[in-house]
Amino acid sequence: GPQVGAFISLNARLSPPLLPSRPGGYDFARDMYFQGIGASGFVLGKISVTQAPKPGGWRLAASSFLQNIRDGVDKRISAFVQGDARAIASALLTGRRDAISAPVNDAMFVSGLGHVLSISGYHMAVVAGVVFFIVRLILALAYALVPALAGSAHAKRVAALVAFVAAAFYLALSGAEVATIRSFVMTGIVLAGIMVDRRAITFRTLALAALFVLATTPEALVHPSFQMSFAATLAIVALIDRGMPALFAKADDAKSVRLATWGAREVIALLLVSLVAGLATTPSAAYHFHRVTPYGAIANLLAMPVISIWVMPVGLLGLAAIPFGFDGVFWRLMEGGILWMTSVAQGVAGLPGALGPVPEFSTGLLLLACLGIVVLCLLRGPLRLVGAGLIAASSTMAYLGNLPDIRIAQDGRSVAVRGMDGKMRIMEDGRNTFTAREWLAADADRRLIRDASLAKDVTCDAQACHAQLQGYGIIALVRSPRAMEEDCAHAALIVSRYTAPHNCKAAIIGPDEWRHYGAMRFCGR
Repeated sequence: GPQVGAFISLNARLSPPLLPSRPGGYDFARDMYFQGIGASGFVLGKISVTQAPKPGGWRLAASSFLQNIRDGVDKRISAFVQGDARAIASALLTGRRDAISAPVNDAMFVSGLGHVLSISGYHMAVVAGVVFFIVRLILALAYALVPALAGSAHAKRVAALVAFVAAAFYLALSGAEVATIRSFVMTGIVLAGIMVDRRAITFRTLALAALFVLATTPEALVHPSFQMSFAATLAIVALIDRGMPALFAKADDAKSVRLATWGAREVIALLLVSLVAGLATTPSAAYHFHRVTPYGAIANLLAMPVISIWVMPVGLLGLAAIPFGFDGVFWRLMEGGILWMTSVAQGVAGLPGALGPVPEFSTGLLLLACLGIVVLCLLRGPLRLVGAGLIAASSTMAYLGNLPDIRIAQDGRSVAVRGMDGKMRIMEDGRNTFTAREWLAADADRRLIRDASLAKDVTCDAQACHAQLQGYGIIALVRSPRAMEEDCAHAALIVSRYTAPHNCKAAIIGPDEWRHYGAMRFCGR
């Protein structure tokens, strides 16, 4: 395809931004609005590169420059590594996740390792930490060899400054998503604290990062990336502030005993960090993605040390070696660690009960759970138990909540009706697989869209589709004006793009309702 920064000419069919496929679902139109996009569609025919009508400006030049770097890094990796290992290596370094195969991508998220693919605080901390360590080591060796240099600069402060520059470059290279911006702000504050000899991993650091993100991109508040990133970081900071000092307190044991317990303490710390981060992100993950990962702590304990100690540092060395042409050895070493991670992900994802489907629940319950997490992490003493109570209450109400008996798509072309067995039946005027997947996920229904049971007890012809809702009557999806009169006499609810007669006895949902309400849901009983 054309390079980033090129001006192109094409024919396309454009459509208005899509509305959510269900109430409370992902809002394409809202996100496209904040991106400055007014429509989306499909290209018809060829794309031709044309002369630029005017200079592109510095932003276009910067975007083109960064994209060329991403493409160059991806090409260097693909010259030595293939398949999912190549795609994941590119995702970790450039933020491009489009080439990962569906089975591996699903296994990563089902196992609880999906956060590795989204560049966030962990990646930023590893980049800054590796650069800080290497620079400080080099400076320490230089000071040892040339004592006269020792008084010219403080090695720790210089290393922190270089690490900050490296983190800024990594932010730009990876695409600057919300989680990455948050982690960069926090990392920058931590490095600034090192420069002035101040402790910086505090709740204030997290608050400053949240204020910065909300001031620059306020729409991020409703995104799972913002919610899960800050929830996980809040829980980890609370663990460091309250739990880690006790865990790593110096004991008066004999040296041999302390040496024997050192490894156990690090394993416990890693397990606790994974556990609290996973628990803190569970409400948002359940709300947005309708699933939980019960084995996430196991997968993280097995895979994250390899990613932290092996994959990411070797990847950074590979980036540094590209200009010299001997980066191939680093990509192959990186491949070995990634293969271990994907093996762990697929193994954990294959365990019984690895995927815990969660039905949809209200935004109010999500807010209640988030309030409970904040109270539990910020307050001290017995008052923290109030937060645990709020989390337990929201979880109970979400579990006992009622699912809708009727779902209607935002364009009225798909209708779902709950059958006698409690599962949804789908009637469609056309084939809308995305909406069907969304509905099944929100219903905690693991059936595939090609499952024949989705059409059980649904009768369709060229004129209309009908399904029976117990205790309510016949639900009709009318495809033709000819069927409207007959269905008006027998159906309880009609969904149609066509105008109903004035004497129609059925309830009607048509274009006026879709334009006003968008997607709808009803409880028929």
